[in-house]
Amino acid sequence: MNTKFTFLLQLKAKPGKEAEVESFLQGEAKLVSGEPGTITWHAAKDESEPGSYFVFDTFNNEAAREAHMNGEAGKEFVANKDRLFSDVKIHRLAVVAQK
Repeated sequence: MNTKFTFLLQLKAKPGKEAEVESFLQGEAKLVSGEPGTITWHAAKDESEPGSYFVFDTFNNEAAREAHMNGEAGKEFVANKDRLFSDVKIHRLAVVAQK
């Protein structure tokens, strides 16, 4: 399936919050599983940089990306980001090639 839009989040956990961040991301995955417009959703940690996490998700259209951002998972993220993360960078990306 070809997707056209993504989010890439670069997240830096606050010191000592790594386990809580991972639990939070697992909960986010459960929330996202109910979103029909979110095609893929992945959360990963950087093996070479402790406390660094990434979330990458894909959508077929802008409406689905907006619905995700304004849905339950997006609201949970906003409600918890200052408590869990010292740095958050959100990139809105348009897909130019894919397998």
